[in-house]
Amino acid sequence: MNEKLLKKYAIIVAGGSGTRMGSAVPKQFLKLNGLPILMHTINKFDDSKIGIEIILVLNKEMHSQWNELVAQHNFTTPVKIAEGGETRFHSVKNGLALLKDEGIVAVHDAVRPLVSAKTILSAYKTAEMYGNAVPAIPLHDSIRQIESSKSIAVDRSKYCVIQTPQCFSTEIIKRAYLKEYKFNFTDDATVVEALGEKIQLIDGSAENIKITTPLDLTVAETVLKNRAIA
Repeated sequence: MNEKLLKKYAIIVAGGSGTRMGSAVPKQFLKLNGLPILMHTINKFDDSKIGIEIILVLNKEMHSQWNELVAQHNFTTPVKIAEGGETRFHSVKNGLALLKDEGIVAVHDAVRPLVSAKTILSAYKTAEMYGNAVPAIPLHDSIRQIESSKSIAVDRSKYCVIQTPQCFSTEIIKRAYLKEYKFNFTDDATVVEALGEKIQLIDGSAENIKITTPLDLTVAETVLKNRAIA
């Protein structure tokens, strides 16, 4: 494939609920500086200006609420909607079914609205070169491994925290998702790795947090305010 002609997609996985947020509103619809978190996330990919086709995977029961928010906020960024599945694995698989051409696809958590343009562009570029790209950041806290009734200190330098967007050649990820679902498929990298593919890690960002608790939302608001001042 000619790299200059590679189609670029982004699958935004937005099937979560507000359970850990203690909110009746699904966390991806909560307001962040006046705009639903999900819209911030979608805009990050649209703002990259590299012609990304965005696919939003959303549980069927949330479609009407999303349409109401689109009208309320006059949200005009074009997205295609795929129906959410039983698990994240099945949701991504439904999103992949909408990819018509070969290219590079990023899979991103809807509740990571602070992802930077630098991370997005680096992920696509690396995936074009190596077939995949997965953002990661180092651990800063001490960690221990739990074994039965005891815990064992381990070397944190041998571990890292994985983020999204995770980018892949469409040919590779579609082939990976032909596999049957397994409980240890915790992200797309684990699914692709099951094919025998080597996962390429790229630099992530400490700001690229996943908003799952009220504290995360407060942190995200602070980050956005600081970016506006800078």
